[in-house]
Amino acid sequence: MALRRIGVLTGGGDAPGLNPAIRALVWRAAEAGIETVGIYDGWRGLMDGYADETMPLDVERVRYWDLDGGTHLGSSRTNPFNHKVGDKKVDASDEVLRNIAKLGLDALCPIGGEDTLGVAAGLAKKGAPVVGIPKTIDKDLGGTDYTLGFDTSMRTCVDIIERSRTPAGSHHWVQVVEVMGRHAGHLALWSGLAGGAFITLIPEAPFEIEKVLKLLDERLSRGKNDRKLPRYAVVVVAEGAAPSGGHEVTLEQKVDAFGHARLGGIGAWLAEQIRQKTPWDSRAVALGHPQRGGVPSPIDRIMGHLFGSAAVEACIKGAWGKMVSARGVAPACQISLVNLDEATKGLNLVDVKRHYNAERYQASRNVLG
Repeated sequence: MALRRIGVLTGGGDAPGLNPAIRALVWRAAEAGIETVGIYDGWRGLMDGYADETMPLDVERVRYWDLDGGTHLGSSRTNPFNHKVGDKKVDASDEVLRNIAKLGLDALCPIGGEDTLGVAAGLAKKGAPVVGIPKTIDKDLGGTDYTLGFDTSMRTCVDIIERSRTPAGSHHWVQVVEVMGRHAGHLALWSGLAGGAFITLIPEAPFEIEKVLKLLDERLSRGKNDRKLPRYAVVVVAEGAAPSGGHEVTLEQKVDAFGHARLGGIGAWLAEQIRQKTPWDSRAVALGHPQRGGVPSPIDRIMGHLFGSAAVEACIKGAWGKMVSARGVAPACQISLVNLDEATKGLNLVDVKRHYNAERYQASRNVLG
């Protein structure tokens, strides 16, 4: 059956690269004579009471979307398989299936991370015609070497890390920079390396707080009587990093529809430990949601183009239950398709053995293995 109408939605946290992907999807669909419909606010936009509100998308409407960060379709963390109705949690996935049919969608392209595409995988098993596009600044989604938003967010983090070195050096303190990364430390590790951080702490390798303090003291003590040596340090810590025997730091205990607590505060905790247990002063900054913001980098615009175009081609071929995947270094990478359930059953974590020095808490210099 020829495709007539494709729906597209964005779920979970926003990320630079979403709008470029939507633009590419619309343009590729238009070339094939296919209409595109934008679904507002992620999976919530396909729930009863919301599905009547959609955005018709054509080439003119999305012409400049590649220049914009965030998502013009809006987003949410709605989970149809675990939807709250009053005080109860119910499986409302059949609502989504009904509304896909009600909107006359021959295909649906959700753009998201493990949670959003995990829903897509569940719907595919129930017969929904879905093809996913990977997005997450954490770059922790399985089945692909690149996810939309990572490059732009990394550049933002690097900029703040670099800027943190100036006041830290002027005042001889330890600047702690907390970045996102619930389960995976890709953002922290590579932005820390590029930004010149002395220590980087990631979720994949629990750290010994006493060892962290010792490393800092060794560095700063050497510069105490010799102005030619550094008298400051920058520590980058992923929000999901935790001390050995401890647990991740959360801002609140309640969890979202996907079972995730709101992380935050490990940077402030670490700075306080440094102030209390060493002679050195320390400051903490948590980058928070601005990491997701800003104009998409050239890499994220290109990858948005490749992913959005490939998703339409997959829909035309009827490759349901698949996710667009990139293998290799972006943007000169191989674009292919992987099964959604395979892509969402495991996380893409930092290869600690290859890329991380767990003794020095920094990117490994043993790059040949």
